[in-house]
Amino acid sequence: MITHRLLAGSALAALALGPAAWAQDTHPVTGEPLAADQTFQYRMLDQFPSIDPQLIEETVGGHLARQLFEGLLTQNADGTLREGVAEAWSSEDNQTWTFTLREDARWSNGDPVTAQDFVFAWQRAADPATASEYAWYVELSQITNAAAVIAGEAEPSELGVRAVDERTLEVTLAQPLPYFPQMTVHYTFMPTHQPTIEAHGAAWTNPDNIVSNGAYVLEDMAVNEFIRLGQNPEYWGAEDVIVTEITGYVINDANQALTRFQAGEFDMMDDLPAGSYPRLEAEMPDVAHSVPRLCSYYYTVNQSESGHEALQDARVRTALSYMINRDVITDQVLKAGQAPAYSFTHWATADFELPEIEYSLWSQEERMEKAMALMQEAGYGPDNPIELDLIYNTSENHKQIATVISQMWRPLGVTTKLSNFEWQSYLEIRGNQNFDIARSAWCGDYNEASTFLDLLTTRNANNDGKYSNPEVDRLMAESVTMSDPQPTYSQVEQILAEDMAILPIYHYTQNFVLDPTIRNWPTENVENNWYVRDIYRVAAD
Repeated sequence: MITHRLLAGSALAALALGPAAWAQDTHPVTGEPLAADQTFQYRMLDQFPSIDPQLIEETVGGHLARQLFEGLLTQNADGTLREGVAEAWSSEDNQTWTFTLREDARWSNGDPVTAQDFVFAWQRAADPATASEYAWYVELSQITNAAAVIAGEAEPSELGVRAVDERTLEVTLAQPLPYFPQMTVHYTFMPTHQPTIEAHGAAWTNPDNIVSNGAYVLEDMAVNEFIRLGQNPEYWGAEDVIVTEITGYVINDANQALTRFQAGEFDMMDDLPAGSYPRLEAEMPDVAHSVPRLCSYYYTVNQSESGHEALQDARVRTALSYMINRDVITDQVLKAGQAPAYSFTHWATADFELPEIEYSLWSQEERMEKAMALMQEAGYGPDNPIELDLIYNTSENHKQIATVISQMWRPLGVTTKLSNFEWQSYLEIRGNQNFDIARSAWCGDYNEASTFLDLLTTRNANNDGKYSNPEVDRLMAESVTMSDPQPTYSQVEQILAEDMAILPIYHYTQNFVLDPTIRNWPTENVENNWYVRDIYRVAAD
């Protein structure tokens, strides 16, 4: 039997000490002098569409979910698993998993967090009536009957998850999945409070209505301005939470955000202005940071029936990709350690070996020469030009990248209209295939290559370009049961490159600025999952 139980008294847990500890002048573990002000402020790039765990579909909402809600498991600073609501988990065959919930888990209204709360939330995520953008994630986790429930062919109650008793959750998978516990960290699998949802409907996440089970509770919010969270006194680990208040500010403009950070208005911002990192690192080495982040930046190509006729031709898509000089993007525009991408899966993904994609070995001159030939072969070029609409969400960085790439495409006879939309509109337009090419990024939902490659299977709801290849679908389905799926992942990457399913551009780093008085930030977590309950502020020198 595979059994896991983590000790709450670990060294990592000890770094987060409660009010009784931080009321002292120094940190009892590290000896650091502690600041009287234990608040944390950060910049948010966009207004989040939702903080409902089963409706969240993007990074900003995901960061908030980790503060407001807690799933079965969470992560340490290095990305390894630790207890959440579950204090132990086990499986004899990697197919039936049992999670034992802690007795002291409470909702913010004082109700106990039970196994049935997870059953309700997971059934809700899979239920077509919920219209969750992450319903596919439930199917990807291999939970029994997930595909049938999502397709409307089975009732949500038939999903392979049940409450054995109030403190025991049993999950049955269609086939063994050794990394299933990692998948439960994701916000889609966080519990939600059924009575509150039934009482308030879509308004259940309003500050006056919401009931949550994380270290923090929602106190106030102004759309496109800010969100404010306060400590949750009902949280089982409330005595170990140091930061008393969190405020996130919505600031689309990266340069304005950086100016406000430098003026001391908030403690952390990422998505720095393009090209600014070398200067910031030189001027503020204790403030500017760049670490690997499990995200890939790419352009989605609309291959649905509504897509541009020319883009249905793999030769055109390939020509567009070959013309992109990725070294210019990473080394001259971004300048923060990003790596050129010729395949989808991020190089830092656990146990993943980056496949050798043929065109990555060519010089840029060779790629451009082949691109011109492919375009001509497809019947396009300066004598038969193409006009494309490239959409992106509001960000000066996205605009700069789109501008540079549109210029790279000009020798192919391609003119590009750049269309900028605020986040919610952008998601709707992209999700409804009302575009030719769309700026996109995918950040791993768990640290395994399938989190990237499953995105480009036919049934994945986040496959906004509607790329479809039965061989990719087959290989990814088969990979689930393999003891070593790496060769299959490499094969899938080769197929994606041959089809030019997407236009990969670069693999992320997490480049950010952080007030040096903030300590215990999880720089080694490549998924960029952070929990404010773990951090604290030391007194300034």
